[in-house]
Amino acid sequence: MVVPAILYGLVSFAIPESPRCLISVGRNEAAKAVLAEVEDKHTYLDARVREIEVNLRKEHKPTFKDLLGRVGFLPVVWIGIGLSALQQLVGINVIFYCSASLWQSVGIDPTSSFFYSFTPIINIIGTVIAMIFVDRIGRRPLLLIGSAGVTVSLALAAWAFSYKSGSGTNISIPKTQGTVALVAAHAFVLFFALSWGVVVWVLLGEMLPGRIRAAALGVAASAQWIANWAVTVTFPTLSDWDLSGAYVIYPASPCSRSSSS
Repeated sequence: MVVPAILYGLVSFAIPESPRCLISVGRNEAAKAVLAEVEDKHTYLDARVREIEVNLRKEHKPTFKDLLGRVGFLPVVWIGIGLSALQQLVGINVIFYCSASLWQSVGIDPTSSFFYSFTPIINIIGTVIAMIFVDRIGRRPLLLIGSAGVTVSLALAAWAFSYKSGSGTNISIPKTQGTVALVAAHAFVLFFALSWGVVVWVLLGEMLPGRIRAAALGVAASAQWIANWAVTVTFPTLSDWDLSGAYVIYPASPCSRSSSS
């Protein structure tokens, strides 16, 4: 992991400065050089700089106070927080963080198996599907399709894991139920990725007013990480209590979102 980290650090030196940042501190010529490189509009550089200057003067830098309303936050901010939290409360990261236990439960050694890398591949495929269809199908239909698929997948996983024996990471499932669990888990990842994994970020960018968008996105992202942490730390306890029951709890999130969409 050190090698990609070093490469990432070295490549970051090649990232150009933000033209908006340069113009905001009076470095217009440097901003023109960056604009010429990334936009390839050499004849319109002065006009682009003036456009950015006008936008900067019009902009209102959001503060936390701007997000406050009668009941803590403004309603639109609460909606953003809810979307972000529910995206994680569906339990998607349980599959990513605990996938080794899932493979082991059906008798596959994840440390030497191709299947261990199959989950992120499914996630990438779902993300690409969302990118292709988010504008063609629309946000709401894609979310409803994803919610329905996630709910069914989690319900099948809950049924399969009701046959498990053992505890902790040393669990096993009969062959038939194990196959269902594997298919359901990856169907879950696929349906999540092609809907809520991507579309929630599109929704947050479109629904939040420009005046408060930057600050509100920060709050929504914080809620998402808090929910992610809550799911991660509670899953081991839930799985020890009743693994099947844990997978029954998570479908409540997409069901509630489907009804509210």
